[in-house]
Amino acid sequence: MTKSSRVNLVQLTDQHLFTDPGRALRGVPTLPALRATLAAAREDLAGCDAILATGDLVQDDPGGYAHFRREFEALGKPVLCIPGNHDDLKAMHTELSQPPFQLGGIYDAGDWRVILLDSTVPGQTGGALSDSTLQLLNDSLAAAPARHALVCLHHHPVPMKSRWLDTVGLTNPGDFFEVLSRHTQVRGVLFGHVHQEVDDVREGLRILATPSTCSQFKPHSDDFAIDEAPPAWRTLVLHGDGSIDTRVHQLRSHGTKIA
Repeated sequence: MTKSSRVNLVQLTDQHLFTDPGRALRGVPTLPALRATLAAAREDLAGCDAILATGDLVQDDPGGYAHFRREFEALGKPVLCIPGNHDDLKAMHTELSQPPFQLGGIYDAGDWRVILLDSTVPGQTGGALSDSTLQLLNDSLAAAPARHALVCLHHHPVPMKSRWLDTVGLTNPGDFFEVLSRHTQVRGVLFGHVHQEVDDVREGLRILATPSTCSQFKPHSDDFAIDEAPPAWRTLVLHGDGSIDTRVHQLRSHGTKIA
């Protein structure tokens, strides 16, 4: 395996930014937390091919996109974005329509195709994939059968064993996995929304989620509860043989404090 055959990605998810740079969500100031996470991840970001921002870039506040754009533009990498339930699609298209940002679509690199799906439903916390989005997914996979595929969305398509959280996941996961089952090149599914780590396998597919760059949800909780885990990011190495090496990195382990 040569170095050039690998695709290196960094996932940074659920930034929940506000217009006010000092405003906090669940006790964590979201912009300072993002800046601290980016600082701790600087070596991973410098060596990656692209960055994945898997939704909830802002917290129902379109003014937060200016902060997101400024922080991520400075990294000098393609930034592949999908919306979450707290995002404003119109504002996202206005603010993130030019390189280095890409909103939705496909990203091809090496032997891989990354597919970016919109799972949001206006006015709802939970998500769904529309018929047109499922068709787009099918067509994107059918058009590149020789490429390994990583499929990204915001809402979780698998149960989290958390009563409250599983009421706001993807409402039609069966339709989603039925499309994936038609295409043998799909290697993994990556999502945000759940503010905790997931690394599992479902019928041969790697199922991955990453903690937020701000606050986290307590795993396996029946009722809404905040975990004390720190901000985090995920690195992914997509190999030419279709395998995925990945790791979640926590802010605290790098000795970086949130200002």
